[in-house]
This record gives sequence, structure tokens and C-alpha cells, in this order.
Amino acid sequence: MVLLLLVAGCFGTSLHAQATATTDAQVQQHLQQLDLAVQNAQLSADNGWMLVCAALVLMMTIPGLALFYGGLVRKKNVLSTMMHSFAMAGIISVVWAFVGFSLCFGSGTRLIGGFHHLFLHGVGSLPDPAYAATIPFATFMIYQLMFAIITPALISGAFAERMKFSAMALFTLLWSLFVYAPMAHMVWGKDGLLNAALSGGVPTLDFAGGTVVHITSGVSALVCALYLGKRLHYPKEPMPPHSVVLSFIGAGLLWVGWFGFNAGSALSAGTLATSAFVATHFGAAAAAIGWCLAEWIRNGKPSALGAISGAVAGLVAITPAAGFVGPMSALAIGFLAGLFCYFMVAKVKLWFGYDDSLDAFGVHGAGGTLGAILTGVFASRAINPIFKDAHGNPLPVGWLDGNWMQVPHQLVGVAIAWVLSIVGTLVLLKIVDMLVGLRVDPSDEHEGLDLSQHGEEGYDWEIAAS
Repeated sequence: MVLLLLVAGCFGTSLHAQATATTDAQVQQHLQQLDLAVQNAQLSADNGWMLVCAALVLMMTIPGLALFYGGLVRKKNVLSTMMHSFAMAGIISVVWAFVGFSLCFGSGTRLIGGFHHLFLHGVGSLPDPAYAATIPFATFMIYQLMFAIITPALISGAFAERMKFSAMALFTLLWSLFVYAPMAHMVWGKDGLLNAALSGGVPTLDFAGGTVVHITSGVSALVCALYLGKRLHYPKEPMPPHSVVLSFIGAGLLWVGWFGFNAGSALSAGTLATSAFVATHFGAAAAAIGWCLAEWIRNGKPSALGAISGAVAGLVAITPAAGFVGPMSALAIGFLAGLFCYFMVAKVKLWFGYDDSLDAFGVHGAGGTLGAILTGVFASRAINPIFKDAHGNPLPVGWLDGNWMQVPHQLVGVAIAWVLSIVGTLVLLKIVDMLVGLRVDPSDEHEGLDLSQHGEEGYDWEIAAS
């Protein structure tokens, strides 16, 4: 009997051990399945958010910027001006697929990417953890393409109403490769000289494109305006916007689309995207107030054109800082940008007499420069702990956060963007001028670029009258 009890006990213990082992294995399997489900859910959420943001950024160019710039020119040039933005969506996209993306984000030197991703080789459904671990690399690629499209489109505001369409197409194609690509790689690419997140030699904070997009486009716009010279009869003949209504609609689309521009640069649907979204909105609002206030004091009344110009200036200035500052800092940056950009457009432009047709430099060049510098002042580890010590503890980010050296780093990034834009744009303008000529004939300019460059008109008043 005792023997039978011992055998039964041993058998029972064995069954319990097997059951325990089976239960543990099932628990581990269940946990792995849950972990995989969470990862898939995050991938889907982040990917969905980023695709929406990519569409929002494209909306900034077409129709946003096309309408904003189109309304600011004379009616005989409205279609040609809008065509500049639309053409970028085609030209830059093809160049991006062939070689542009690889030069910006492929592994290469400190100054430029390599050719590993030529013709989008290796750009598929798997993420690249160096850039974004929770979205497909193809999603990252298409999102960054929208930045590459709008940047040269911004330059067109300086040469509107006087550059040949063929010259515009060739110049912007070359500019995207020899000015935009090096700057994008230095700031955002793997091992780029200015990359603050991936071991750059001079860590420069640029969350969504203050240096890469706005300084390069704005400074290049100034160079274009100086190289091309003034429009016929400028400034003796008044050249007011032909439709502030179109520009108003365009500015509204820019404001909405900018949330994809800045909040999307978090590259995930997390709390950092929320912070960038909030900062973006407050920066734009404060800048619109700042510009209108300055205009009100100077002219006795605020204008609709001033309000929308101020909002865009604020969006420009908050772009490099959006993912590094809180709401109060965003309000300060935006308000200062509104005042500063108004001063650049209303005073500095008149002092020097250059014909920056649509104030691309006064808003984007000046606003981008101010925003990049102020990012080094206001950036906070509480918002984005981008710098960490060997133990993973957050380090001060901006000057007010305890890292005064960030301001010199920002100045280095700004200086590189200015020099690259000035030298690169001058060289490319000279090349294009020798190949196809830059400026339309005086008779074509007098007639209007809609007819002389495209053979059509934006408005047919005879049909409208009948």
C-alpha cells in the first residue's frame, strides 16, 4: 500500500511539473503574441499618421503655396506663378526617385550621402531604425520628398513674373541636387556634420527644416532676385497683389498643412508630435499678432495681407524649434518673428532696393535664420531630451536649459546654410543663364508670363462679361 502511494505521489508530481511547464510555455507564447500585436498596432498607427502628414505637406505646395503666391502677383502672371509650384511636384519627385533621396539620406560622407539608394534601391516596407523604427522606410522616403518639393517652390517667390519657365525647371532641378541635398544630409542624414541625433560633429537643432528648408530657400531667393534684377518699371509702377482672396485661402492651407510639416517630423504619433503640433499653432498665432501690431502702429490699420504674412513668418520661425520648445517659448518665438519679418519686408527691402517679388527672403530667409538661432536659446530637455550622458540621463539642450554652447552650434549651422545657398545658387544661375538664358524678353514680360510662357490666361474677362 505504501509502495502504491509513493508511486502515485511521484506520478502526480510529474504530471504537475508537466502541467506547470506547459502553462509557462503558453504564458510565454501569449506574451510574445501580445508584444507582437502591440508592435504591429504601433507600426500601423505611426504609419497612418505619417502618410497623412505627407499628404498635408504636399497640400502646402499644391494648392497652398500655389494659391498664396498666385494671388500676390499681377493677374497676367497668375498661372505662370502657380505653375512653378505645380511643376516642382513633378520635377523634384522624379529626381528624388532617381538620386535625390540617396544623396540626402544614404550613408556617405559628413557632407553628402552616397548612392546606395539610387533608384530607391533598398527602400521598402521594412523600417530603417536610424531614421524611424516604427514606419516603413518607403513612408519615410515619401514624407521627406514633400519637403524636397516645397523648398525650391519657395524660391520662386523671388523670381516670379520674370524668369523663363525652362530656366526655372533646370535651375530648381540642379538646385535640389547641389544645394538642398547636401544641407539635408548634413542636418538629418546618417553621420551628417550637423546632425544632432546621429553623432554629428556640430550638433545643430533643426526639428523640421529651419536651415534645410527656409534658410536655403530664402537666401537663394535673395540671390536670384539680385542676379535677375528688378521687374520692368519696379518700383516706379505700383504692382499690388491681384487677389488677396486667393492668397488668403493659400495661407490658410499653409497653416493647416504645416501641422504635417512640423508635427509629422516627430516621425511617430506620440507625445512629441503633440508638442510640435501645439508649438506650431501658437507660433503662427503670435506672429500674426506681432506683424499686425507693427503694421497697425506704422500705418494706422492692420491689413489682411499683413495678417497672413505674419502667420507664415511665425510658421517659418517655429519650424526648427517645434519639437524642442514648449507653448510659452513658441509664443515668444512667433511674436518676435512677426515683428522681425515685418521689419525686413517693410524697411530693409526698401533700404537696399532689391526686388524680392513675393518676399521669399524677408519671410523665409529672415524668419528661418531667427528661428534657428532662437531654437538654441529656448530648446528644453523637458520637451525633447535629445542629448544624453553615458548613463542615458538627459542633458541640457538649449541656453535657458543650461547649455549655452547650443547657440554657437546653431550659428554654425546657419552660417553653413547661408554660404552653401549663396555660392551654390550663384554658380547654378550662371550655368543656367549660359545654357538657356534666365530672364524673359522685355516684350514677353510686358505681355505677361501666362501668355508668353504657357499660351493661356488665368482669367478670360471677355467670356466673363458675356
